[in-house]
Amino acid sequence: MPGDPIRPLTLALCQFAPRKGDTAGNLARIGRLCAQAAALEPRPQVVHFPETALSGYFVEGGVREVACTAGSLSYDLDDAYRTACAAAGLDVLPLDVVIGFYERWRDTLHNSAAYLSIGLDDGPPKVRHVHRKNYLPTYGLFDEERFVERGSDIRAFETPWGKAALLVCEDAWHSLSGTIAALDGAQVVFISSAAPARGPWPRTDGVPGPNSAARWERLIRDIAEEHGVFASFVNLVGSEGGKRFFGTSHLVGPGGDIRGRAPVWEESFVSISVDLDDLVRARADSPLLSDLRVALPHVLDNVKRVTEGWPVALSYDGPEPAAADLLRGARGFTTGEFAVPTELLERANTVVRALPEQLPVIRHGLGDQGGPPSLLLDTELTESWLVGFLREELARRGFGKAVIGMSGGVDSAVSAFLAVEALGRENVVGVRLPYRTSSQESLEHAQLVIDALGIESRTVDITAAVDGYLVHEPDADAQRRGNIMARQRMIALFDLSARYRALPIGTGNKTERLLGYFTWHADASPPVNPRGDLYTTQVWQLAHHLGVPDVVVHKAPTADLVVGQTDEGDLGISYARADQILNGMLHGFSHEALRARGFSSDELTTVSRRLNGTHWKRRPPAVALLSQSGIGESYLRPVDY
Repeated sequence: MPGDPIRPLTLALCQFAPRKGDTAGNLARIGRLCAQAAALEPRPQVVHFPETALSGYFVEGGVREVACTAGSLSYDLDDAYRTACAAAGLDVLPLDVVIGFYERWRDTLHNSAAYLSIGLDDGPPKVRHVHRKNYLPTYGLFDEERFVERGSDIRAFETPWGKAALLVCEDAWHSLSGTIAALDGAQVVFISSAAPARGPWPRTDGVPGPNSAARWERLIRDIAEEHGVFASFVNLVGSEGGKRFFGTSHLVGPGGDIRGRAPVWEESFVSISVDLDDLVRARADSPLLSDLRVALPHVLDNVKRVTEGWPVALSYDGPEPAAADLLRGARGFTTGEFAVPTELLERANTVVRALPEQLPVIRHGLGDQGGPPSLLLDTELTESWLVGFLREELARRGFGKAVIGMSGGVDSAVSAFLAVEALGRENVVGVRLPYRTSSQESLEHAQLVIDALGIESRTVDITAAVDGYLVHEPDADAQRRGNIMARQRMIALFDLSARYRALPIGTGNKTERLLGYFTWHADASPPVNPRGDLYTTQVWQLAHHLGVPDVVVHKAPTADLVVGQTDEGDLGISYARADQILNGMLHGFSHEALRARGFSSDELTTVSRRLNGTHWKRRPPAVALLSQSGIGESYLRPVDY
């Protein structure tokens, strides 16, 4: 039988960055974190970890290798917790843990969350509940349903302190999930998540973090407030394959109020004590759950009618008797069509005539309500986002240094500024790679950035290498010559990478990638690129914020492969216009909708032709698929573990 509810209840929210695929190492660390939590004052009854805390989230075809049963997890975590307590000289005290993991259950694989009681002094650990994720995102950057099975149950369950329910990530995006948990008696709903950060534009609520964090906070607050429950949300942090998890774990009270919040990006514990009697107060003030229980039979009837496709039975009363009309008129009501009095029409016409002939038109650009996301950056957030990305991606690959080709343009300058902040100036090497026709101004601007950052520099003249090939191809046109230069620069950069044991850092931006304005197997070759999802105009914003010299930011962008060449001259459209069009197209806006926003047919044709004609440059080489284990098709393993 469950014990009496503990009031107050103390929860520890642990946003955690697992090492992907290293289940043994993560388990040992989680055991140490549990020991750390048990030593807190007041001591938490429950420690809440994120989704897939045991392995990392984006393991794709490696799920079966990292999955375990809930029973083995309970014993292994209990052992890890006891080992950590012994190493720290702490007493082993009972502790409840909510943890996300890939589960083996009845010979199938699931993305699950378990509620475990460990450190018990009267027997082995207990598995109190396992929730298997009901809603598996298989869209955008997610592909869950390819690797795990769906769960189908949402239930509340008894704990030593009261009644709880578990949800995993997208489960919380469906309002019915929280409703079922609350109807089943849950007092606290634990939501474990592995939500990647998206949306670098400024938030309107003033809270630090990406815009996707704001959406999550609204979801969690809605679950808590609508149903009069506590809602605990814990999200991963860290970076996996370019996707960075934002953290900002938080606990929401039954009135929809934030009781505590963890920081963005960073691993942290947040320990929060709450009074479960708040449930009584909140439900008395706003008895929505009680109302739902009363209406539930009718709700279920309606659900049955909808799911079974019953025809709509139209039902209404006919005309009322004439006596009713008379009675209603006697009480001051009018029947029939309402006629506008002549004096009201005259007054309205007078107001209209007093207006100026042309009212000012307020035109909202792309990014307005109902349009695509804004191109305006929260530059401080973006800086911390990308610096953390670089630091984590290089560490995961075993590199502590970076090498960057310095062109003298804003793109390479921004990559260099971010790399210095992530790794330190002593760990960044800037390389100038001139050809005999290169602009002297480009060399000077590259050196200006190198000097401003105080990084080590190299200058490697590629003229002899390029001309050594071109002497055999004297008829090569400007485009071929430019591609040869770009590829030779990348040969030099990767060779210096081996010399310095430094990873090459990419400098291409999203606009160039979408328009195909880069050389295949050259500009796009570096394995890590901090800015590949930023449009050119967003790079300019970030450059100003980082302090890139103005002369570099404001000059006309050029690949400097041909004398007098500029990017916008080649493309036939300005970056400012191209970015807005691309932003609209990528978010599903038609040519007609974009024309209504002020873009010409010629501009739209220019951008769409380049976008649609260069998809092949943004994909890996096409490989003839002959087997059932094709690399990248059936054999799927992320590159980062």
